[in-house]
Amino acid sequence: MIKKVVNRGKNRQDSSISKILRLPVLAIAGSLIILPNMAVAASYRNDYSVCSGRLLSVGVKAEAASAGCAAALRPKDLAACVVKIDKETQIAATDALFSCGKARRPEELATCVVGISLSTKEEANPTVLDYCGRSLLPVRFGQCVVGLRSQIVDFPATQALDTCISADDSVIGGSSSSTPPTIIPAGSSPSLETTPFPTQPVAPIQPVAPIQPVVPIQPVVPIQPGTN
Repeated sequence: MIKKVVNRGKNRQDSSISKILRLPVLAIAGSLIILPNMAVAASYRNDYSVCSGRLLSVGVKAEAASAGCAAALRPKDLAACVVKIDKETQIAATDALFSCGKARRPEELATCVVGISLSTKEEANPTVLDYCGRSLLPVRFGQCVVGLRSQIVDFPATQALDTCISADDSVIGGSSSSTPPTIIPAGSSPSLETTPFPTQPVAPIQPVAPIQPVVPIQPVVPIQPGTN
């Protein structure tokens, strides 16, 4: 009877010890399950998340925002382009999204559009989006339009856009040539090209004959007196 009581006490003690030992194991196992899930969730806070969130904040529809961010090579740059145009001009974010999505450098496109829009002082000019999008050097194109209109009185915006886009195309076309253009200093006139006179062909030099060796002269034997 005493042995049974002792065995029951030992069994209860062993079961309580095993329960205590299981608790840390379960806690560690639970943390191992939670940590990978947290890491995966944190990895989704990337450029695409930032892009879609910023587009939604300026009124772009969810479907357009998701398609634009997914197709963008640099989603954050796309969103920065749209937001800048929306906040600093009267152009709608939905209109800016299409042009920013096609641009190779969206941030430069936004700089071009904002600069020209502030210069023209027009409430909304979607034409600026088209011109800045056509230019391969949008910052230079914007500087051209703003600079000309700042000095030339009564220079229409449409004329400035056409003038600068034509110059932009010529500069880009000229830079693709393999032969660099000739730069003439200011105040000098280019010299006329003259055709050189043809020169007579030079006759080949005839080889010189080798010099023959000189035969030594034999000494003269003196005549002895009394001999014929």
